[in-house]
Amino acid sequence: MPNEAYLVLEDGSAHRGYWFGAAGDAVGEVVFNTTMTGYQEVLTDPSYAGQLVTLTYPLVGNYGINGVDFESRRIQVSGLIVREHCDTPSHGSSERTIHEFLESQGIPGISGVDTRAITRRLRSQGVMMGVIAADPGVGLARLEGAPSYDDLDHVRSVTTAEGYDWGRAVGGDGAQNGAERPLRVLVTDCGLKYNILRELTRRGCEVRVVPADTTAEELLSLEPSGVLLSPGPGDPKLLDYVVENARRILGRTPVMGICLGHQIVARALGAETFKLKFGHRGGNHPVRDLSDGRVYITAQNHGYAVRADSLPPGLDVSHINLNDDTVEGLTHRELPVFTIQYHSEASPGPRDNEYLFDRFLRMMEDFRG
Repeated sequence: MPNEAYLVLEDGSAHRGYWFGAAGDAVGEVVFNTTMTGYQEVLTDPSYAGQLVTLTYPLVGNYGINGVDFESRRIQVSGLIVREHCDTPSHGSSERTIHEFLESQGIPGISGVDTRAITRRLRSQGVMMGVIAADPGVGLARLEGAPSYDDLDHVRSVTTAEGYDWGRAVGGDGAQNGAERPLRVLVTDCGLKYNILRELTRRGCEVRVVPADTTAEELLSLEPSGVLLSPGPGDPKLLDYVVENARRILGRTPVMGICLGHQIVARALGAETFKLKFGHRGGNHPVRDLSDGRVYITAQNHGYAVRADSLPPGLDVSHINLNDDTVEGLTHRELPVFTIQYHSEASPGPRDNEYLFDRFLRMMEDFRG
């Protein structure tokens, strides 16, 4: 019989299950994701730093772990919560099990718990801190002494320490500029996913990733065609150093913001953000484009949102979430900037919104022209 483990939540509830992955306790904010596939992308998504992720789909690990579907260099979640994990995956590209993957990087998981009950609790009471531990009493004591997720700057733990160039441009519209060099995009790494970089290079862009604390002067000295502010974890209210740099480049180069990047741009322009009750995490969130009424199914992973009633003059809502009417996109009437709260790069999730990278390319070309 596998070793017994418990998920203990800050409301005092304890959910009994069994260890898999690495042995050891794990503390974090407990959230849930409704995506049916894509657990490898979820595990390696830096936006989950500091969180224990509950996957609502009941069977996880049935196609194993491969060497391709990574969204960062390592597992980013603090722990994984599932109903059942598969130790006998069946897929031609599988290299190891999800248990082996978690164990290799020291990340604990718990299986055998009622993930439906956990999800219902989070939906009714809101996300809360939790701990995976061998003993519920010890786990609760550790939880009481742990810092809140909202009080930590998680971007510091996931951003790159040094800038680097991503691969090579592989053609596409970004390279079709006559004798001019390809469009050069700087991606500020607040917790980016690799598929953002893949989408840009696929369109012929030269891509350089820079740390989140890169100053506005350093960014502009690299002569970018545009700057993309990436997704990432945590509360944007703790990121004044990123917000200030964003404020100083707006209007001087085209800017696209994705998820946390969207919130950073909004705060740079004077808007406010707030924490959602249980966040948006999954690959099935409907978003309406207010310009034409079209509805897109989007991939999302965020716990904070922009207050619609706090937007300054000139900054308009471009997209809304049809589940709760929260802001999902912003455009500016004068500045070359637009943002989205969802993930145009998907991974995992629908690819409906990749066209937004083409829109960013057109903005950069128009600005250069």
